[in-house]
Amino acid sequence: MMQSMLYWLEPWEPSPTVVVAVLIAAVLFARGARCASVSVSRHVSFWLGLLAIDVALHTRLDYFFEHEFFMHRLQHLVLHHVGPFLIAVSYPGAALRAGVPTNWRQRWLQPALGTRTARRLSAGLFNPVVALTLFIGLIYFWLLSPIHLAAMLDYRLYRVMNWSMVIDGLLFWWLVLDFRPAPPARLTPGRRILIAIAAIPPQILLGAYIFFTPHELYPIYSICGRAFTWLSPMRDQQMGGCCYGFRVR
Repeated sequence: MMQSMLYWLEPWEPSPTVVVAVLIAAVLFARGARCASVSVSRHVSFWLGLLAIDVALHTRLDYFFEHEFFMHRLQHLVLHHVGPFLIAVSYPGAALRAGVPTNWRQRWLQPALGTRTARRLSAGLFNPVVALTLFIGLIYFWLLSPIHLAAMLDYRLYRVMNWSMVIDGLLFWWLVLDFRPAPPARLTPGRRILIAIAAIPPQILLGAYIFFTPHELYPIYSICGRAFTWLSPMRDQQMGGCCYGFRVR
């Protein structure tokens, strides 16, 4: 059984970027949690979120994500929603900052975050209209048939697509799940609720369009070979459209 589990945890396509990013996040949080006040529930939430992202990006499951449309949608459900949500709800900012060595924080991190460019970038990305547009727009963008075809054929673009889901998900949920009063939080509780609700209808519409379209929207999965040969292309597409029902609950 252990060998079987290790087999599934092996990456289908090894990526040093994923290894380095996950390790940095893990080490910073583990170091910082010893100094910052982090509850058990926040620990559990952070580690589950980080594990979910790692599994969705860097295990043998990636083969199925590349060869079945509905599996690919489940992958993005984890990368854009589940993993970032769990990390954001753990509110790890203080722990991550505390995990950076003191001299590095004073010499590099604080001056970098204090620059005009960093402040403008932060203000833009955490603007509620921009955040919502990016959150929904990236889903639509990567599901445009020509864009999706290119991403599934080019491993470099495929990785850009997946990382864009992770980063955008972290930004969006970090904004929505900031439980502090405003200020210092950027949004009041009411506006945070509104932006979360506003993200629901566009996803439902997209899922319905994918589900009810009577022809194959993404033939790349048939061209490259499907992981589940018993599953018809149209049923695979319909199951992929149904994934948006899970996204909005």
